Amino acid sequence: MKKKILSLLILFIFAATNLSAFATPVLEGGVEKTDKIRKDLESELFTGSVETLERSDIIHMTVSQVLDTSVNIEGDEFFAEVVNDVKGDKGVIIPKGSFAHGRIAQTTEAKRLGRAATLSLDFDYIITPDGREIPIEGKMSTKLNPVANVAKIAAQDVGYTAVGGAVGGLLALNWLGIEAAIASHGYTLAGGAAIGGAIGLGTALIRKGKDVLIAPGDEIKVKINTSVSLPVYKDTALLQHEMLYPGLDIKITNVKHQKDPFGEANTITLTVMISNLSDKTVSGLDSALVNDYNAVFRPSIFGDTKLMFKQIAPGEKYLGDISYSVDNMGRKFWLAFYDRRSKKAITKISVDNAYKHVSDKVKRKNDRVRTQKSKYKKEADLFEEFD
Repeated sequence: MKKKILSLLILFIFAATNLSAFATPVLEGGVEKTDKIRKDLESELFTGSVETLERSDIIHMTVSQVLDTSVNIEGDEFFAEVVNDVKGDKGVIIPKGSFAHGRIAQTTEAKRLGRAATLSLDFDYIITPDGREIPIEGKMSTKLNPVANVAKIAAQDVGYTAVGGAVGGLLALNWLGIEAAIASHGYTLAGGAAIGGAIGLGTALIRKGKDVLIAPGDEIKVKINTSVSLPVYKDTALLQHEMLYPGLDIKITNVKHQKDPFGEANTITLTVMISNLSDKTVSGLDSALVNDYNAVFRPSIFGDTKLMFKQIAPGEKYLGDISYSVDNMGRKFWLAFYDRRSKKAITKISVDNAYKHVSDKVKRKNDRVRTQKSKYKKEADLFEEFD
């Protein structure tokens, strides 16, 4: 029942936002006319070609709710949203914005010796924006390769022991003095280092690993374990709606995902070309990024600020970059410019439409920036660290 309701809701939203131009009057007369409507809709959506979602393909997603190993249990259901178009040789077969149904397959608790908790996820179907349900078998896990995991823990514990040794030697020097160190031919320092090393090793033994937390905005990579044949979408079927203002021509020529000065992957930098033949003067301060939840993000002072303070009067042109800090780079966005008096948006240009023409090299860099953010570690409470 839950699947049917979600499918109908997504189909309604997709039809309302993307297919208003193809609206068909209600027909009466049975199955034949219903089939005709369905075929007409399919002809508007698909090219007629078929591609295969291959085994071992990777789909980038972000979860719709927090998944926490200290709270969630095996069997819990959740939904994840596809954040990149999945393409075959002939075009898109699973569009960005599709939803995947998942369950928590396995959880393990954080343990001593620095062993982190793990979370394994299974996915069984995807619902596309046009309401199709695609059966898949997909998996994702935060568990490291056993060899890599042991090496990581060993490296951390060596660090604890080495620091303990250095501190122990320093304490011996402070307590017994440099004269005692010389008289004993350095044995006091060695003894202090040994004591410090033991303290460090003890810390490593009682140190507990961190719980895993995957939050909306964290990007996960889901590996597909089945092959599925899927129709190829037409480019026109996947275009987002835009609002234009007469004479104000705005084109987004590049989209870069970046980190802010604090290392957080939350900045979208747009290269924008503006030709202003309208009756309005615009600037970057009049702009914002608006996502599909209608959240508004103003220009960031940590990114490129040239366009932010540039006034583009009627008859002028401009090409430059402008940056915005957002809460989730995987959402759909529109670049909006606002009227200074009424404060209402006069134009909205789809970032997702522009992203289809961004070079593959830039897209790969963007993917790396977003996925570097996802370490899935929950910061432990200070008072729970040694529980």
